[in-house]
Amino acid sequence: MNLPEIASREQWLTARKALLIREKEFTRTMDLLNADRRRLPMVRIDNDYVFEGARGETRLLDLFGDQPQLIIQHVMFGPEWERACPSCSAGLDELSPSLLDHLKARKTAFAGVSRAPYAKIAAELALTGWKFEWVSSFGSSFNFDFHVTLDNTVTPIWFNYRDEVELEQTDMAWLTKEQPTEHAGYSCFLRDGDTVFHTYSTYARGTEQTGGAYNYLDMTALGRQEDWEEPKDRSGTTRGAQPNFLS
Repeated sequence: MNLPEIASREQWLTARKALLIREKEFTRTMDLLNADRRRLPMVRIDNDYVFEGARGETRLLDLFGDQPQLIIQHVMFGPEWERACPSCSAGLDELSPSLLDHLKARKTAFAGVSRAPYAKIAAELALTGWKFEWVSSFGSSFNFDFHVTLDNTVTPIWFNYRDEVELEQTDMAWLTKEQPTEHAGYSCFLRDGDTVFHTYSTYARGTEQTGGAYNYLDMTALGRQEDWEEPKDRSGTTRGAQPNFLS
């Protein structure tokens, strides 16, 4: 285990104040970034997406309930899979009824969407005890349209705002070889009456901002205890960069 350097309280305070300056700069940068995110234009959704859920046939508009805003979590759960993705499940474990209530208090609904048939989703909900609306997009183009299911026999590969040529030049080049693949993400929507608009989607590490445990661990000396972090071997046990807290 590679522990932090031992220092006096005065030395620690000097280092901490220096870091605080950078933290405040980061906070102000995030404020500006969040404001720019809110300034993004929106795109009208013309497709009348139909899902299957606990209420039976469910449309995208239905997922809003009586709220003007909707956050969808794209949960990785393929049609042939028996269980949902462990990393997605780790995040869903942290999705408390109180958090959902807080979102509703700020005019925001939440729902999960996966390609697995609803019978499998219902079984997963029963097994885990999760209490949120989770619907199946099986048989619809929703997952392909929002680029969380990649299959070039259905639509050209495009992930995290990169096409196949761009992906080939990154560490995500494997996405162009292995298909179909399921991917995590979040998409945000607004409604104006019965008209729905897409405002934002994020994928890959962009989803980390919603992970409660990660945000707590980032404050600690041992960090997330994943193999990409610096300094190396801080915790003595490292794992890959996957938010699976059960292994």
